[in-house]
Amino acid sequence: MATTLTVKGQVTIPKQIRDSLDLQPGTQLEFTVNGDGEVVLQRADKTRRRKPDRFEAARGKADVKWRTRELMALLRDG
Repeated sequence: MATTLTVKGQVTIPKQIRDSLDLQPGTQLEFTVNGDGEVVLQRADKTRRRKPDRFEAARGKADVKWRTRELMALLRDG
């Protein structure tokens, strides 16, 4: 699907995409560029509900203070 950029930098989002994302007038949108240089369009409210990755959720939660030698000994002996 192609669309044209106006002089003001605006584009019309094709109806098929608006329907697919349930976009209504006034819906907040978020634009990002992925690693392949492609533009990704998402509803802004959906991006806020994204779960943090499992490592980020666990970061800083350990209550055991390991020393490097102790941890390496544990890993190698097991």
